[in-house]
Amino acid sequence: MAKYLVIVESPAKVKTIKKFLGQNYEVMASNGHVQDLPRSQLGIDVEHDFEPKYITIRGKGDILASLRKEVKKADKVYLATDPDREGEAISWHLLRALKLEKKKVYRITFNEITKNAVKGSLKKAREIDMDLVDAQQARRCLDRMVGYKISPLLWAKVKRGLSAGRVQSVALRIICDREEEIGAFIPEEYWTLQAIFTIPGEKKPLAAKYYGTASQKMEIASKEELEKIKESLKGAKYQVSDVKRGERTKKAPLPFTTSTLQQEASKLLNFSTQKTMRLAQQLYEGINIKGNGTVGLITYLRTDSTRISEDAQKMAKDYIAAQYGESYVGGEANGKNNTQKTQDAHEAIRPTDIARTPAELKDSLSRDQLRLYQLIWRRFAASQMASAQYETTSVKIDAADKRFTVSASKLKFDGFLCVYDDEDDKEENNTLVKGIDIDTKLTFDCFEEKQHFTQPAPHYTEASLVRALEELGIGRPSTYAPTITTILARRYIVKENKNLYVTELGEVVNSIMKEAFPTIVDVNFTATMEALLDGIAEGNVKWKTVIANFYPDLQEAVEKAEKELEEVEIADEVSDEVCEHCGRQMVIKYGPHGRFLACPGFPECKNTRPYFEKIGVACPKCGKDVVIKKTKKGRKYYGCIDNPDCDFMVWQKPVNKKCPKCGSVLLEKGTKLVCADTECGYMEEKEAEKKSS
Repeated sequence: MAKYLVIVESPAKVKTIKKFLGQNYEVMASNGHVQDLPRSQLGIDVEHDFEPKYITIRGKGDILASLRKEVKKADKVYLATDPDREGEAISWHLLRALKLEKKKVYRITFNEITKNAVKGSLKKAREIDMDLVDAQQARRCLDRMVGYKISPLLWAKVKRGLSAGRVQSVALRIICDREEEIGAFIPEEYWTLQAIFTIPGEKKPLAAKYYGTASQKMEIASKEELEKIKESLKGAKYQVSDVKRGERTKKAPLPFTTSTLQQEASKLLNFSTQKTMRLAQQLYEGINIKGNGTVGLITYLRTDSTRISEDAQKMAKDYIAAQYGESYVGGEANGKNNTQKTQDAHEAIRPTDIARTPAELKDSLSRDQLRLYQLIWRRFAASQMASAQYETTSVKIDAADKRFTVSASKLKFDGFLCVYDDEDDKEENNTLVKGIDIDTKLTFDCFEEKQHFTQPAPHYTEASLVRALEELGIGRPSTYAPTITTILARRYIVKENKNLYVTELGEVVNSIMKEAFPTIVDVNFTATMEALLDGIAEGNVKWKTVIANFYPDLQEAVEKAEKELEEVEIADEVSDEVCEHCGRQMVIKYGPHGRFLACPGFPECKNTRPYFEKIGVACPKCGKDVVIKKTKKGRKYYGCIDNPDCDFMVWQKPVNKKCPKCGSVLLEKGTKLVCADTECGYMEEKEAEKKSS
């Protein structure tokens, strides 16, 4: 009887797939990659057509020996690694490492670990797609060149243990640019005005927002403008000038891609990108479900496609019709391929069987697995359901030459909202508005006014950084989580209450990268490189051509930076602090958590102390020095050196000047000095800017 060998990546899949295929099939795992570039050297022969030097990964010898034994017994070998470029490359490495050239070897892929999908993949067996392999080889070589050429420069300039990466350096720059934008942001004042009315027979008052004039929407920039508007409306008659009633449709959301899953899991479940991917991997590979054995619960988790298979659409429509009624079934298929960057022919992330509800799996999944599965299940169910319908009412109220507006919406048909509530789109169910018509008499009661200040762009979170990387075309579904994990682990950034902040170390690394390697950290260049990798995968670009065009410019930049670095003397800065143990002048050193004071008598004297950089400003509370400090997570702030006895602290740099309006301390914000008291709102140009203008 014929014997077939199926090789997968993860041991977690082995039992499940073996169960699907039966006794003639032996299923074994490679435990991920079996070959890679050597760690001890660049591993790319730049003199001979950039040929990569692959070696067996340490610790994989026994696995390969076991696989070779089974290969000898097998009539056919099926390589069933993950259905993406990296999986294709692993299959190619297995082909070479196991010397399968003379064997009957087939490549199979399945988007979900279910009986139908696995057995169906055998009928669609094919050869290894070398275009996909070459795209992965190009990515690996580009990343290796950037990492192995630039990282040693960072070791020389800052400290050992740092790293640069093709995608991680751009991600760091994006965060640094946002920090600079926030630091330079000058808040602008604006006001909102509401007119409060009484409607005959109604107990509740009606609040209408100031719009402007009948022909133009207008903002209120100052208290003076506000008072002028109020003055012009003294004694004016308020009249309903227009009432529009209509309907608004909210379309069902698309099913999840890797990026949108990471964003929603962060927003709704407070999961990090790394945690989301780890849990999704478990759900994909299979969970032991009581009474069913190990079952793959979701489709492949690394995808940027929103396409849904016809079988899955039909299964979803049947389920929705049976559970919610025909009116809840969506119209045209909600799921399509994205633009050119779609990761192969993947589907969106969805449950393998929509009839397997979260409630049924409650006893089989961990709490976090269940929460993530529930999120995926609800999003997919919603994507195949009908749109939500709202009744809308919009009212315009005129007085003199000014206009006020009020609107309301009421949910008429919940559609997909019955399974996937959208917190960003709450209805404005104002019953007063619904009853208003053109003849409604309004009695003016009073004005309600409120002062506001514009806010800077928010700090990046993991979710918003993933969205930014995706929108800019940087990285791919498989790279988002590892990229963020790496820059967090290197302490280039820290996470505080979901927000990402750049550390002092991150600022230094970003500054070096921008100065010495502007192309590497250029967003457009990195996005173009991703497009070239897609071109390789599609068979339109030769992978070694991309490498050959990239390497000379990188090497030239490295050589130039090496010369400049040789001219920089990185000596320890002597401080004015005296070592209390031996009397030497302490020096300022740089460690993984920033600067610190150390005795130059090391190793005889091992005394160290925290270093606080003085900024030449006296504390406005106690008169002692204001110094630069950092939170436990590495975020920079300015505080009194006498802390905890003095609690003065601010996030922006203070100056030796008081606010002439309220007496508070002034802070530097870009080219301006602004009052620390936000309610005061005083600002002026910095002296340097005044002189130069």
